Amino acid sequence: MGRLQSQSQQTFFGLTSKYRKSLFKQIHEIVYYGGGGYDWHTVYGMPIWLRKFTYSSIVEIKQQESDAQNGVTSSQSNTTSIDLDNPDKSKLPNTKITPPNYVTRTSKK
Repeated sequence: MGRLQSQSQQTFFGLTSKYRKSLFKQIHEIVYYGGGGYDWHTVYGMPIWLRKFTYSSIVEIKQQESDAQNGVTSSQSNTTSIDLDNPDKSKLPNTKITPPNYVTRTSKK
């Protein structure tokens, strides 16, 4: 049996698909990034103002962590780029391979 649809784009009951997508994204991210403190049913049953506050707090904390991580990696970046078509051996890192200072033996059967 076919599903009846209204001629207008307004939904009388229920949520619009855009709002539902936003809602489920918020729920997922609160549960995922909430550090194990939230389950799906708890977040779904939260008052809207509390869910939005929790979501915005998590977004803010994750943004601060990302900014701090990007600041550390950009200031401490010691990468060397080597052109593989025209390698310059002076740019190669000076790594010397040393053999291990222990001996392993296989078991006898």
